[in-house]
Amino acid sequence: EMIRSLQSDGAIWAINTGRSVDLLESGLIDFDFPFRPDFILTSERDVFRPCANGRRWEPYGDWNMRVAKDHAELFTSAASVLDDVLDFVTQKTRARVIHDHRGPEGLIAADEAEMDRIAKFIDTVRERQPKFHYQRNTVYLRFCHADYHKGAALAELARLTEIRREQTFAAGDHFNDLSMLDGRYAEFPACPGNAIPDVKQAVRNAGGYVAEGCCGAGVYEALLYFTS
Repeated sequence: EMIRSLQSDGAIWAINTGRSVDLLESGLIDFDFPFRPDFILTSERDVFRPCANGRRWEPYGDWNMRVAKDHAELFTSAASVLDDVLDFVTQKTRARVIHDHRGPEGLIAADEAEMDRIAKFIDTVRERQPKFHYQRNTVYLRFCHADYHKGAALAELARLTEIRREQTFAAGDHFNDLSMLDGRYAEFPACPGNAIPDVKQAVRNAGGYVAEGCCGAGVYEALLYFTS
């Protein structure tokens, strides 16, 4: 109800997620959301706006095409780095590699300790190709271009909608949220009480709000803090 009220007052609500468009839509249906976000930022990099019918989504501007082009070029130039990562994962971990129509997209680790070990290995081999990076959330990891992340997607949406950093609230709880919570793109960063320590520290460093409540209750608490 608070989000609906803020939208009625002119606020824009965007969901910034690691999910694809289809998975995000499934989640909205499963949770039976009574209203729609104004924009969605998916796969930790793409930007979409509603189609004319209001029920489907279309790319907003040429950002998604630029993202796809830069990723295609990166995975060609960083092929040897990716090969080393895949060899490590398949030979020395229990993680499962995920593929899409373009090739290896990411992986799912057996647990977070294993993901820590994989991330440490990637951080070492990517020194040969610094633009090769990853986005991580619990046991899930997606290979990506270092210049594209949730923060960059939020910045592009802000540019397209002419919304200033000083007007922007952002909340998240895991590693893949760090790029939008460090103060560069949102004046009002926040996290729930169940956020990982790295996120809590980033939010505090940016002068944001670390809630006591967990999950959605923590985000609600943060919104009350910044809007009261």
